[in-house]
Amino acid sequence: MADRRRDWGRIRPLKSGRFQARYPGPDGLLRPAPDTFKTRREASEWLAAKRTEIAQDDWVSPESGKASFIEYATTWVAERKLSDSTRERYEGIVRNHLATTRLDGLSVAAIKEATVRKWRSELLARKVGEPTVAKAYRLLRAIFNTAVDEDRIVKRNPCRIKGAGEDNSAERPVLTIGQVYKLADAMQPRYRMLVLLATFTSPRFGELAALRRRDVDLQRREIRVLRSQTEVKGGPRVKGPKSEAGKRRIAIPRAIVAELREHVERYAEPGADGLVFVGPQGGRLRRHNFRRLWVKAKKAAGIPDDVHFHDLRHSGNELAAEGGATTRELMARMGHSTTRAALLYQRARRERDHTIADSMSRNIESARKRPEGKRARRRARGRGEGHAGGTAGGTAA
Repeated sequence: MADRRRDWGRIRPLKSGRFQARYPGPDGLLRPAPDTFKTRREASEWLAAKRTEIAQDDWVSPESGKASFIEYATTWVAERKLSDSTRERYEGIVRNHLATTRLDGLSVAAIKEATVRKWRSELLARKVGEPTVAKAYRLLRAIFNTAVDEDRIVKRNPCRIKGAGEDNSAERPVLTIGQVYKLADAMQPRYRMLVLLATFTSPRFGELAALRRRDVDLQRREIRVLRSQTEVKGGPRVKGPKSEAGKRRIAIPRAIVAELREHVERYAEPGADGLVFVGPQGGRLRRHNFRRLWVKAKKAAGIPDDVHFHDLRHSGNELAAEGGATTRELMARMGHSTTRAALLYQRARRERDHTIADSMSRNIESARKRPEGKRARRRARGRGEGHAGGTAGGTAA
């Protein structure tokens, strides 16, 4: 039977008894609905919805989402304005956690919510760490945001798993001051101060690697963080911090100033631009080289294997919070422009909570020792009772 023509679109019955709908796209091409319909009414309702979609400029060409997803993701990373380290990290995620999974071989449009759920479950089943899976999920979601909002090759972002992009990694360990010094003592002498500065002034590894003599002001007991070293395929690169908040001055505890002066005199490169931390042959501090020394020192000091160098910064921030640092002061010390990270260190520690409770107890005991009459008179005065000219004693004659 021939198509039954309508004001807009066409519906025709099939030999199977179902109905096919076709519509003219904005480009003039006649396209079929992706599925057939049980009744003519259902087909008619679908055409009405499609017509509204086109009128509202919300139409997406069915052909546009047929591109390979992995090719689209690779292009997405290549075209973004990213730092070298971020670009390498994204490329690694695409290569290791997208291209080697069920997403490989699929078109952009073929990836649905169920596909993303199964992809994430399979990564976790392969024992990929939860923080890594969260990073991969965030990148996948960002790629699809572009596909939906900018390129308009799909209508809906399939990344809709609540909380999947959150990094719920276990709380990092905090070292005691005694543990920090045991670790520093176990390091080679030229790296002892690296451990102490990382803890008690809280810079990142890359910021310490880029620290120069002129950034260390022993008179004022400050270090200036103005740059950071990142490590990419072509070797280490030095750049400015991610935000203006990253440029900062950090006070040095008086207890380590003498050791820092000795370190600078003995191990730092000569001249104002000389690096504070260098290898025995004068080479730059590199993460992969330092890691071997770090693992060896941890073992010698009896520090748990799961402690990372970055946990020294974490430990220092905890000490600063316990010392009474406010959220803003912690943000300045850490080089953060938002409060989120600083607030993590503002949580009440159990020991501090007991101190607060003890202080409250002393106030309670002191108040309870006062004679009842004095307490009553104080309460009355606080309510404005019994004062000359008041109404507590009844109305005036």
